[in-house]
Amino acid sequence: MNLEYFIAKRLIKGKEHKSSISAPIIKIAIAAIAMGVIMMLIAIATGVGLQRKIREKIAAFNGHVQIYNYDNNTSDVSVNPISIHQDFYPEFKNVSGINHVQAVATKGGIIRTKNTFEGIIAKGVGADYNWDPFKDFLVEGRIPDYSGKRNEEILISRYLANRLQFKVGTEFWAFFLKDEVSAIPSQVKFKIVGIYDSGFQDFDANYIFVDLRHIQRMNKWKDDEIGTFEVFLDDFDQIEQKGREIYGVTLSTLDSQTIAEKYYIIFEWLSLFDFNIAIIIGIMIIVGGINMITALLVLILERTQMIGLLKALGSNNWSIRKIFLYNATYLIVIGLFLGNLIGLGILFLQDKFGFISLDAATYYVSEAPVYINPIHVIILNVGVLILCLLMLLIPSYIITKISPARSIKFE
Repeated sequence: MNLEYFIAKRLIKGKEHKSSISAPIIKIAIAAIAMGVIMMLIAIATGVGLQRKIREKIAAFNGHVQIYNYDNNTSDVSVNPISIHQDFYPEFKNVSGINHVQAVATKGGIIRTKNTFEGIIAKGVGADYNWDPFKDFLVEGRIPDYSGKRNEEILISRYLANRLQFKVGTEFWAFFLKDEVSAIPSQVKFKIVGIYDSGFQDFDANYIFVDLRHIQRMNKWKDDEIGTFEVFLDDFDQIEQKGREIYGVTLSTLDSQTIAEKYYIIFEWLSLFDFNIAIIIGIMIIVGGINMITALLVLILERTQMIGLLKALGSNNWSIRKIFLYNATYLIVIGLFLGNLIGLGILFLQDKFGFISLDAATYYVSEAPVYINPIHVIILNVGVLILCLLMLLIPSYIITKISPARSIKFE
């Protein structure tokens, strides 16, 4: 039988434990651990959730890696075409971890109405385009169908639709400049079949989605010429490595760029979330540890006579320290249980109802996104338990200074 565990268990379950002078302090220590866990869970789940949500939105419009002609690397629109006949299209077999490859082209234009006008970037997409992210963004109508003959169906953002006073079913003319400045602009009549809202205004304010064949026709490209290949990865965490591999296997006339490189400022901002999360976790662990140290010292003070008696009976210092460490472990576990119960409950409600809102202009999302990874939760709980116990080893050393003769007389 584990004697130290047996004594600690009797101390915890004893009736006098609940009415002792240490009871309020113990409750405060448990509450501190619980509050710390709640704050850490929220910080991790919302911080990681925000990172993932913004990455997903950027990837929805650009893919994870873009492959294009060297002449296009400073332009938001496709200038010089590249052949669709590449070794990596439609399947990227030379690099593992590639989920999908799609061919697109972009062209700048203007939408003009009787009352106003808006500059736009028409993104031409084909039957191979991955619409899955936009199914979540879709707020009205449907996704355009470009699998048949060339058609005038488009997908427009709610931002542009509101500014232009458009709705599903509206038909309008868009104007696109030609390479020759003096030439009459190309005019195309489009029909809105769907309205999307990604919440990422940098994209919503510019992009409409049209049939790729319109871009090819206006640019006088061949049917097998496109502007850019967008590559989607299975694992975003490998984007840097896969970006290098993709660059290494493509032709020397082509260049490639990851979205982390293209939108460097945004991803640098996102990386700050990791530092903020680490700071919050560190502060919460210190606060919880200090409260547990206080509780442990009070427990030792309250049980000074018992410590002296155990020493008189022959118990060594480490054995007695283990009794109080078992006791502290029990209190930490209670705090962790309550913290996880409340914290995960709050995150579940946020995920379902989104009652915590954010400024979309600043954070690119209208509500705080939540991402709960069971591995993160397990590591957090085990880490808090171990670090708090390590912090308690030093104050428990005070037991070695307690004299049996004096402690038995202690009141």
